[in-house]
Amino acid sequence: MDYSAIKILMDEKAEFYEHPDFITSDPVQIPHSYTLKEDIEIAGFLSATIAWGNRKSIIKNATSMMERMGNNPYDFVINANEKQLTALDGFVHRTFNADDFKCFILNLRHIYTLQGGLEAQFNNSSKSIQDQISDFKSLFFATNPLERSKKHIADPRKGSAAKRINMFLRWMVRPNTKGVDLGIWKTISTSKLSCPLDVHTANVSRKLGLLKRKQNDHKAVIELDNALRSMDAADPVKYDYALFGLGVFEKF
Repeated sequence: MDYSAIKILMDEKAEFYEHPDFITSDPVQIPHSYTLKEDIEIAGFLSATIAWGNRKSIIKNATSMMERMGNNPYDFVINANEKQLTALDGFVHRTFNADDFKCFILNLRHIYTLQGGLEAQFNNSSKSIQDQISDFKSLFFATNPLERSKKHIADPRKGSAAKRINMFLRWMVRPNTKGVDLGIWKTISTSKLSCPLDVHTANVSRKLGLLKRKQNDHKAVIELDNALRSMDAADPVKYDYALFGLGVFEKF
């Protein structure tokens, strides 16, 4: 399909919405609070993990997560003892509670101390990012497999669109040339990223003819990826700003 006419609109809107002002109402502001690579990664990962529902609530509760870790997330992940972990008691964001929070801290400790950190889990050039997300979920819960917590990391191989972790990967990988994404991961190409598909981006994509599939699932992500890559193969996920902006701010 020829998307040349749509590309003009998409390029314009992507340029307009990828702006530092975007941060003021988006959870990406949480990892922007840090300078240490590991702090940025952990703050981004945890913030993205709870990024569903009202954005003000997401930002409020992600801020609470950081405060409970003394605003030193990497140090807390690596060093918090059993007593210090009680600082997480009482946390809740929708279905993500203190038990899930503790599980994630302990599993992140394993990732950083024994598996080379978060970035290392996504730099396998022979696999798609979606397959690597599924592999990451298996590894993440390998040593501390709290059953109730598993639902908080999506699995594309089981059909999930994996919106939140795709958003996290966009934050980490896309360069910080316009002040929104952080671009601290240098081993992963932007060409491999997938669009964080949610209700807004999916509805706008269908209205523009970029997406025909009715379900917001893994197959829809692949279909949309193909359309976006036909417009910019090197950086298809820049169009997330266009789709999100048209849907949320312009009610397209």
